Amino acid sequence: MKIAFYGSSLVSAYWNGAATYYRGLLRALAAKGYDITFYEPDVYDRQKNRDIDPPDWCRVVVYDGTVEALKQVTARAAEADIVVKASGVGFEDDLLLAEILKSARPDALKIFWDVDAPATLAELKAYPEHPLRKALAEIDMVLTYGGGDPVVEAYRQLGARQCIPVYNALDPETHHPVADDPRFAGDLGFLGNRLPDREARVEHFFLEPAASQPGQTFLLGGSGWHDKPMAPNIIYIGHVSTRDHNAFNVTPKAVLNISRASMAENGFSPATRVFEAAGAGACLITDFWEGIELFLKPNEEVLVARDGRDVTDIMAGLSRERAREIGKKALARVLAEHTYAHRAEDVDRVFRDFAAARMEAAE
Repeated sequence: MKIAFYGSSLVSAYWNGAATYYRGLLRALAAKGYDITFYEPDVYDRQKNRDIDPPDWCRVVVYDGTVEALKQVTARAAEADIVVKASGVGFEDDLLLAEILKSARPDALKIFWDVDAPATLAELKAYPEHPLRKALAEIDMVLTYGGGDPVVEAYRQLGARQCIPVYNALDPETHHPVADDPRFAGDLGFLGNRLPDREARVEHFFLEPAASQPGQTFLLGGSGWHDKPMAPNIIYIGHVSTRDHNAFNVTPKAVLNISRASMAENGFSPATRVFEAAGAGACLITDFWEGIELFLKPNEEVLVARDGRDVTDIMAGLSRERAREIGKKALARVLAEHTYAHRAEDVDRVFRDFAAARMEAAE
């Protein structure tokens, strides 16, 4: 089956947190025989900051950030058996959705794939006339990056025919154990761009614990933090290329995951970095969110902090030996249950069940 996937970017993770998710899941689907074309706009300097070349398992079509170019690429939706519009593409999202639905064949499976469901749902609830809200009647199913039952129920109440979470996972070919790198030496590392609904939580879970532990070294990676006041024991290293994520995760004694506020409040939304860190064999400390135990076992495969004080206490009592043991167990768990190959099995089943049901209805 042919998939036309319209998303933010497959070849650039620059200001594009969904890139890891797209790459892992689409590569796994390609391995199952799907013929995939990924359409992405040339916006936000992503093409100037590519971190991978176009892969051999997926065609990548980059189009100019113009309405004319958008209409040209959406016309090609007619060639696909499965047409996907992802959230947060970054250029004329509402028009993109409308043109995709107009071009897709009547028998094609039409999907809205939401990689930030809590934020999308908040917007839909605030604006009853939102184009996506109206389009749900034409869309066959909503797939989400996470969110669990609360997101499923919210989408159904807004009119979605079907909503199915497809969680983040590990791509073992990309994220795996590597040797320590002295550039990332320290006690606790955090990697994340400065975003409005994450900044206060970063202050609470990372900056404040660092200030309270001057004898330990804290490593901060990600864009946008250059003018943020921080303790002298925090080393700010700026943007970290995806090619360095494994080393960033394994070199410090532990790494920290801090969810965006909407993700933490909703729960059941493990960030890509949870699986990146576990896949590298890192000792992960995560802020608390409902559903953690579905992915990693607290106190054995992951350490959980409900506030900044918990982070301080965990770091004060964490030996490198225990950190290595936690990382080893986390790696074993995600390899056994949470790779993108596992997720692709689920998605493939969803696609085939839908196709069979449609065929049966047509008889």
